[in-house]
Amino acid sequence: MNTSQWIIIGGGAAGLTAAIALGRQGLSVRLLEQNDRPSKKILATGNGRCNITNRTVTPARFHSDQPTFIAAALEGYGTEEIEVFLRSIGLELVEGKEGQLFPMSLQAGSVVEMLVFEAKRVGVTFELDTAVKAVGKEGKTFQVTTDRGTFASPRLIFASGSPAAPQLGGSISGMEIARSLGHTLIPPQPALVQLESDAPWLRRAAGVKLHARATLLAEGEAPIIREGDILFTPYGISGLAILDLSRDASWMLASHTYPVVELNLFPHHTKEQLIHLLLRRIDREANRPLPLWLHAILPKKLIPILLEQSRCTTQREATLGRKQIGKLVYALQHFRIAITDTHGFKHAEVATGGVDVREVDPATMESRIVSDLYFAGEILDVDGDRGGFNLHWAWVSGLRAGNAA
Repeated sequence: MNTSQWIIIGGGAAGLTAAIALGRQGLSVRLLEQNDRPSKKILATGNGRCNITNRTVTPARFHSDQPTFIAAALEGYGTEEIEVFLRSIGLELVEGKEGQLFPMSLQAGSVVEMLVFEAKRVGVTFELDTAVKAVGKEGKTFQVTTDRGTFASPRLIFASGSPAAPQLGGSISGMEIARSLGHTLIPPQPALVQLESDAPWLRRAAGVKLHARATLLAEGEAPIIREGDILFTPYGISGLAILDLSRDASWMLASHTYPVVELNLFPHHTKEQLIHLLLRRIDREANRPLPLWLHAILPKKLIPILLEQSRCTTQREATLGRKQIGKLVYALQHFRIAITDTHGFKHAEVATGGVDVREVDPATMESRIVSDLYFAGEILDVDGDRGGFNLHWAWVSGLRAGNAA
């Protein structure tokens, strides 16, 4: 049986960070990774550029059933502290939009290579293509059963991630093993994911991309508003604003509440300004067909759908009156899409839910249920906003767990 001072399950950002922190203390660390190489998920972040953290880290940018846990865990681990760690492994950072920080290479591969090199430099042993099947504890020793034998250690870190992106190794197995050890599991849901709809007109609108204000509406729920790019797809809607709404939409759907996304296609115009714009554009002598007249301000594919939603029956601009203009303006600023589902874990960047953090010490990430058992990363009920916050959580929780030694 292979024995080491620490075993880490999962070779993603959190697992590698914990491994480096432990290795730098001269401890023997064995990292078990089910894939043939570590951190496949990092390679896909930021469209391959790896949005590594953000300048605007605050507890409000993270989500959990227990927000006080987040505040405690982030204390002393802001952007500057994470930058120090990332530079210590050889990375240089550059800033993009919205405070996002990237590796100067703008290649996620450089982040993975630096992490793996540093882990190996400080003596971490990698066990790749090693899927964990079960974990038990006999006395003070954890027995980790895998498809390549059994490994033993007095201390164990679970950094096995979430079900998001299963094609990159995402799995719920670590969460289920944690539950078998006595932990409570909050059922995970897809987040930072596209939303699906069965609206029959979506195929006609597929491919249209525009800037809009999106409001998530559901009975009994406060409206949630985000602004940004919107992309219509054959199955529903995507884009940055939709990803930002998707966490809340996912929880609504899980509780059998079916929300509506309402788009304001002219978010920087008031109702009166938009009415004035359209009235000013009417040229009764030109008398253009209404779809052509609207094409000057709206993508062509959306026009017949807008006319359906507005119930405007006027055929030409010359016959437009204030009442018809009012109908068009309402539809332009209240363009509605009923949501039936998310696009699933396969397309989700992260997942909500996970191990209940009430059962975890935020200072060390140690279990309050099983001594010498630690957690890091997405396995915990913590997820962040788009913009580098989920990787920030990986670095923070990995360092917390690794420094607990």
